[in-house]
Amino acid sequence: MERIYNAPCDPDSLSPLTLAFVGDSVYGLFVREQLVCEANRSVKALHRESVKSVCCQAQSACMEKLLPVLTEQEQAVYRRGRNAHTSHTPKNASPADYHAATGFEALFGYLYLKGEIGRLKELFTLIQG
Repeated sequence: MERIYNAPCDPDSLSPLTLAFVGDSVYGLFVREQLVCEANRSVKALHRESVKSVCCQAQSACMEKLLPVLTEQEQAVYRRGRNAHTSHTPKNASPADYHAATGFEALFGYLYLKGEIGRLKELFTLIQG
């Protein structure tokens, strides 16, 4: 599997919030694919289950599982995303969870744009285990 749109892209030159913008969608697609493949459910049930996985608190918990297995480069991308200055924090999330989730999404966006789909699958599998 490779990136959908294969135009040249240097994720190292992108801001962490731009990486998180992409990573949010990439992770969301992984979650939705998993849910759909597990069982044929109503769209309402699929949405309800996906929201549980893509919320700030869940993504922050995912990062706790992933941190020990990340490469130095991946850790650096995560830290850039976590430390990025965002304009707001959702009212139902702590600032710590929101920043960790932003770092998580930046990591997923970075790996996707680097074309490291195998690594994304590996990390997603670790999150589920």
